[in-house]
Amino acid sequence: MLRTTLENAIVRLLKARPFYGHLLLNLRRELLEGNTTAAGITIRDGIPVLTVAADAFGSLQMLQQEALLEHLLKHLLHLHPLRRRERNPHDWDVACDLAINHGIDNLPPGALYPENYQLEPGLAAEEYYALLVPPFDTGNLEGSGVGSAEQDRSGAAGSGIGDALREAVTIDSHEAWQEADGTPLTLAEEMVRSLVRDALRGSDGETPSDIRALVGNLLQPAPIPWRQILRQFVATAGRTGRSTTWMREHRRFEHGTPGIRKRRKLNLLVGIDVSDSTNIVELREAFAAELVNLARGRDCQLTVVYANSRIQRVENFSSSAVVTQRYDGGGFTDLRPVFDYATTLHPLPAAVIYLTDGIGPVPERMAFPTLWVLTREGDKPAPWGVELRLTV
Repeated sequence: MLRTTLENAIVRLLKARPFYGHLLLNLRRELLEGNTTAAGITIRDGIPVLTVAADAFGSLQMLQQEALLEHLLKHLLHLHPLRRRERNPHDWDVACDLAINHGIDNLPPGALYPENYQLEPGLAAEEYYALLVPPFDTGNLEGSGVGSAEQDRSGAAGSGIGDALREAVTIDSHEAWQEADGTPLTLAEEMVRSLVRDALRGSDGETPSDIRALVGNLLQPAPIPWRQILRQFVATAGRTGRSTTWMREHRRFEHGTPGIRKRRKLNLLVGIDVSDSTNIVELREAFAAELVNLARGRDCQLTVVYANSRIQRVENFSSSAVVTQRYDGGGFTDLRPVFDYATTLHPLPAAVIYLTDGIGPVPERMAFPTLWVLTREGDKPAPWGVELRLTV
């Protein structure tokens, strides 16, 4: 019964507000029993999850169901579950609702609005949080020093706004937002960006006016400081190994047996697309120079594979013998041979870094953590991997 009710609500949104309807089609849905809160949304392991409770959602009027679904989607588009940081969870929940509810009609009874707290509409959740939750007030030095504020509810004790804030309840469930803590913000942004692109294709580019700027920012993110992203990726791509050392005794066998020292060895495969579309001297040299700087600071082994439709050349470098080189090829691109070659290496690479324009077939699944280093006009060729765009 609930499945039919939810599907009918999505169909109505597809007709009235197709962008939201197509967003909902791409969410994982979970139906709950016995929950008093009608619905909720979160990001679990990089996947957006919509939860709906049978009785509570079914008891809403049709327009209220559609408004609640729009409310949930706006939480997702704004990445509210991942922006809480160290803030008070209850107060952050309220601030997020205040940031989106003023633009939604027909919300269920009890919805929170800025005017409930004498605040102007149109602010971000962080701005509402700062206005609602003042810095901790140390008060006077009399008494035992024990305050009345509850950390898991509201820190704004002692004011009229604080009293109202403590009693505030959101119309959707935010309990599952803590599940989003395990998803990196960059991964969540990429996931939402992909959902938005699919929704725009399905709705023929129709975007609700109140989120048009938000959607535009998602599709045209600020330029990424590519050197910083490359350093961060390399820093986490090392491989943990072991080596013996006579500088310490073995914990178990003591005298006459060398101890064991853990070492972190960087073992990377670097793919370089040498087709005509990426034959840009400045780009390749800037990428190679930055890679050299990073490699020389670590114990590493780099396997550099030059390829277009097939592998043209393979070179191996250690951290002490890395040099900047460039190889020119030509022809069209097939991105699969580099990943096939990676599976033949021993030991296997910790990660793959691929400089390309992204035009060409790719493996269906990711076998290794992958950093796509794309040209300025390039396109990410697969839904997996991290995107980095060179601005050379």
